[in-house]
Amino acid sequence: MSTAYLEVPTILDRPEQRFPLDLGVRIPRIRDLLRNATHNQWNPATDVDWDALRPEDYTEEQRLGARYYWSRRAWSEYGAISESPTLQIRYCVGKFAPDMQLYFTLRSQEESRHAEACYRMAEKLGGYFEAPAKTEYQGAVATHGVRRAALDPDASLESTIAALVCAAEEIAFDVFRHLVEITPNPVARQICKFIMRDEVRHCAFGWHFIQSRLPHMTADEIENMRQAVITMIEKVELNGYHSAWLAPSSPSTEVEMAHDRLAWEAGLGAIVEELEKPIFAASLARIRAEMKNAWGIDIPMFRHHKYDTEI
Repeated sequence: MSTAYLEVPTILDRPEQRFPLDLGVRIPRIRDLLRNATHNQWNPATDVDWDALRPEDYTEEQRLGARYYWSRRAWSEYGAISESPTLQIRYCVGKFAPDMQLYFTLRSQEESRHAEACYRMAEKLGGYFEAPAKTEYQGAVATHGVRRAALDPDASLESTIAALVCAAEEIAFDVFRHLVEITPNPVARQICKFIMRDEVRHCAFGWHFIQSRLPHMTADEIENMRQAVITMIEKVELNGYHSAWLAPSSPSTEVEMAHDRLAWEAGLGAIVEELEKPIFAASLARIRAEMKNAWGIDIPMFRHHKYDTEI
């Protein structure tokens, strides 16, 4: 068996240099996020009013659709559970501001709560699914590559955070905000509201970090960051990572979309293509404008077969 892959260096190959240990405030806005996150912790087991779910009020078909939807939510949240400590390693090895290191200890907890809440929701509706119904769909929801990039010394941390947080998480936040507005079931709405409240801080972290780094970045580094954002949108988000209807057309994609529609019609927390299409386009427009205003970079328009015009 080839061992060539073992020879690829990562930041883990660098010697640890912990001292001098700096715990002072370097990015006050991120330190404020830490304090806010500490104050607003919640427990999926006890803070969600599970008795109000009333799964018996829904048909077996509706519960099945919602089980798939919430299982898929759990899969995407699970990815962040391993992504957070990987980034934490990067902060420590690179001796980035201690505010980032401290905040991400709670960010990891928040992502685990999101995954647990989604898992519990699927379980109470009849059972959590461990994998997509069709294996062809796994490529769309498996990973966005952040864990590998975080350990790659040639991938800048600014590029990773800009792509993951200021692009992908902003898109997810907009969807959760809409779900809070349209979801009738009180438990599904409560979970979306809890997750959205945490996502506000996750998104703010990204913008505060990049703003603190911009004065120290070269033109080439800023361009690399721009390209990372483009890749995240084009190759991950527009490939269906968060939304099944954006995935390449296939029988498995149709199955996932059918599950989403059943859950949405039942009011159990999902969203469907005709509602999410304008939200997704508006998210891209907002991100594009904010990156232009805050960072001075131009994010291009994108094409996707589900849209008649560029978005």
